[in-house]
Amino acid sequence: MSEKRKSKRAPLDIYLNKYMGGVPYMARAADISQEGVSLSRLLEPQHHARRVGLQFQLPGSEEIIYAEGEVVRDWLETPRKADRSGVRFTLLTERHRRMIDDYVDRNTDEG
Repeated sequence: MSEKRKSKRAPLDIYLNKYMGGVPYMARAADISQEGVSLSRLLEPQHHARRVGLQFQLPGSEEIIYAEGEVVRDWLETPRKADRSGVRFTLLTERHRRMIDDYVDRNTDEG
């Protein structure tokens, strides 16, 4: 197996709030793992912030998950700006971590 990622990822197609400097911007998730989430940028200013806040609901859940994270990767899909980013969770309650773990376990093809 030549998989570079440390953990399983599950598809996640939701809109969420991504906070930068205390201001919320809408982003769209592509997938999620126990360690982080992949986001597509929608309407947000050009920035160099690495620390972000996240607020989202997993499909089928009424509970809002609050997390903090660090942007660890950017993907350029247009010449002038990064359109996607990978955010690693840095602060997450144990309850919310378990919710994400359960979601990933239920929604991956692996074992």
